[in-house]
Amino acid sequence: MGFKVLEVLRPFISLLPEVSKPERKIQFREKLLWTAITLFIFLVCCQIPLFGIMSSDSADPFYWLRVIMASNRGTLMELGISPIVTSSLIMQLLAGAKILEVGDTPKDRALFNGAQKLFGMVITVGQSIVYVMTGMYGAPSELGAGVCLLIILQLLCAGLVVLLLDELLQKGYGLGSGISLFIATNICETIVWKSFSPATINTGRGTEFEGAVIALFHLLATRSDKIRALREAFYRHNLPNLLNLSATVLVFAVVIYFQGFRVDLPIKSARYRGQYSSYPIKLFYTSNIPIILQSALVSNLYFISQMLYSRFGGNLLVDLLGVWTTAGGGGPARSFPSGGLCYYLSPPESLGSVIDDPIHAIMYISFMLGSCAFFSKTWIDVSGSSAKDVAKQLKDQQMVMRGHREQSMVHELNRYIPTAAAFGGLCIGALSVLADFMGMVGTNTNALYCDVLICRSYWIWDRHLASCNDHLPVF
Repeated sequence: MGFKVLEVLRPFISLLPEVSKPERKIQFREKLLWTAITLFIFLVCCQIPLFGIMSSDSADPFYWLRVIMASNRGTLMELGISPIVTSSLIMQLLAGAKILEVGDTPKDRALFNGAQKLFGMVITVGQSIVYVMTGMYGAPSELGAGVCLLIILQLLCAGLVVLLLDELLQKGYGLGSGISLFIATNICETIVWKSFSPATINTGRGTEFEGAVIALFHLLATRSDKIRALREAFYRHNLPNLLNLSATVLVFAVVIYFQGFRVDLPIKSARYRGQYSSYPIKLFYTSNIPIILQSALVSNLYFISQMLYSRFGGNLLVDLLGVWTTAGGGGPARSFPSGGLCYYLSPPESLGSVIDDPIHAIMYISFMLGSCAFFSKTWIDVSGSSAKDVAKQLKDQQMVMRGHREQSMVHELNRYIPTAAAFGGLCIGALSVLADFMGMVGTNTNALYCDVLICRSYWIWDRHLASCNDHLPVF
């Protein structure tokens, strides 16, 4: 049935533009160049405003999701990577549940990837229509049908550009994937801006700088009481402070430390005697996948809840899903949950909030730990990285575990891989909770996601240098 569904989509898939595979091996310097070009195009699109919108200064209903979606409000990157992530997750889950049966041949994989791209474009159109019709850029009646259609077309073209940029990197022209690159760039930009932003904000106590580091020197220079100035620089509310920055550095160090936890299983060649190696099973076996899945789940839940509350606020069922409040807090206006299910799934604002509402904290911690462990455990079966899949890969490479026959490799791998996946996901969830409670720079678990991603990128870079031996690239 899965093949029949994909075959029906083949005529539509052929209409989409596609990046062809490289006909030769791309050198490392060329990959760096293409990655830089891709990032430059993305950053330019993040600064080009949408033509025809009346205003984007109202309360942002997706303030908490902007960084993880790599989106920028009121620009061509309004949707960011949300359509790509959503389509990818849904298609992977359908394939993992055997609803869509995808073969191992290149044609079958190409058809599946094309269907995923087509589904991403459909999601882009749907989200664009919802954004316009819900009045994010002004009342549709005031914008007019022509302007509304123009905005939708701009978002559609921008979504297609993002899909092609991601495909460009994944086809081997660049390093990694566009999704990881765009999210990491957005998060790093947020951290740097919150630390060194020269923007000034009037908080009622006088003009203050937004950047935590600049605010420290400004407060020390303008306040006569230096002790009070230091206290304010570390603990000021509604703006980034040095305690947030210190928490970011601390959590980064903890994640880097945990990245080294792994078990090396000895393997050997089944064809050639004397060839020995090891298969590493890391603590973070599924890398940043639990964060992505958990963020995608919460993002879509927030999106649905805010849409329903804006239209049917006061309805019992809608309020049970989420009650939303708008506040500025010395910065841009944003919406945040103040009741309902969305409130209990959102992180407490501070340690004081934990004491004031311990039920909120308990439910949030339980949700984070449980969901991350569950998603991590489930993903190994969906993505082809379970013990059975790893044993098959080793067999295809004519490698076996030392001291075990081919038939017993699955049993031995099952002792480590599911445990590493579940416990690693649990650790990621615990670090996310720690990051939220300590006020890490960057909303929610975004900075933690970036940390895992950067560590993974460093590992790829280190593997590349090792494979180059003495022939290192010249810059």
